Amino acid sequence: MNIEQMKVVLKELLTKTDLTPCVVGHRGVGKTAGIIQVCREIGWRYAPLRLGQMEVGDLVGIPFREGNVMHWSRPSWWPEDDAPPTLVHCDELNRAQQEDTLQAIFQFVEPPAEGLQRALHTHSLSGHHKVVVTINPPDGTYQVATLDRALIDRMVMLYVESDYQCWARYAASRELNSEVRGFLSGNSGLLARQGAPMDLQVEPTERGWEMVSTLRQHCHFPGDLAMEVYAGIIGKEAAITFMRWLTNREGRPLTAAEVLNDWNETISAKAAAQRDDLQAATISDLLTALQLAAQLELEQETNLIAYIDLLPRDLRFGFVKSLLRIPTVALAISQDKYDHIIYEAIRAIGAEATGTN
Repeated sequence: MNIEQMKVVLKELLTKTDLTPCVVGHRGVGKTAGIIQVCREIGWRYAPLRLGQMEVGDLVGIPFREGNVMHWSRPSWWPEDDAPPTLVHCDELNRAQQEDTLQAIFQFVEPPAEGLQRALHTHSLSGHHKVVVTINPPDGTYQVATLDRALIDRMVMLYVESDYQCWARYAASRELNSEVRGFLSGNSGLLARQGAPMDLQVEPTERGWEMVSTLRQHCHFPGDLAMEVYAGIIGKEAAITFMRWLTNREGRPLTAAEVLNDWNETISAKAAAQRDDLQAATISDLLTALQLAAQLELEQETNLIAYIDLLPRDLRFGFVKSLLRIPTVALAISQDKYDHIIYEAIRAIGAEATGTN
């Protein structure tokens, strides 16, 4: 993405989520300038931290005793709880000269757990203050440390590249020298030498998919930006596959909500036509939903039985066996009125348990 696109994504992330964006880009591309512009446009304060120049004491404060209790003073850069919304910019994260500095900041860049505040040692950051990170890619041309996978997994990686049209609009708005602008309009290849590809080996994890879920629920990204953002969380391969799945509605399995709440002739026909792998996905979603449900409404109970009735014998047997492990569901499906659908599966389960045919 270019700087203009980065600004769009940052506004969404910072104003609608507690996630931590990490902007990755080569020198001079405009990472810091773009972040400052975002702060101005949304009316936030900007607090830069040059981590390459900082030690642990600069981050966590100086210790002092109060009676028998040790405390740490609030660092001068730390925003007060009642201060206007502030963006703390952790610049040069992978240039931290000491390992303990990098370990100290690890906690701070991690998004806060639900119901808690972002923290650094004994200090808690008020929820209306946010954090952004910038780094140069560890491609061998910069004197930077390699970030471990656990740290990368806690941030949304945004890869920013040089783009002449984007720079030209910026240059015109800043009224940069007309001769420089004229030269580059005919020699755009000389705007910046593209460095090596920026690949931090982002891979899908449970935390990453939860972050993608947060973005799907709270943010909107125009065009192809969504795929780029997701790729910075779960990796390019998973992001591409996910985006294809989103567009290919014909190939999606039925969800638990569709089976339990929206059952009709159309849903029934689709359920009957599903391949075994799609049935397995629907069954998995149903088991998860039913384990979390306090009880089944009568309509949901009827819809569940109708779905079971459509399943091939082997899938029906396995599904009923799993349902019987859920007490509320077991009571519902074991009623006499469902014997014509459930009885054969229950009889097979009993035979398996006793070792008889």
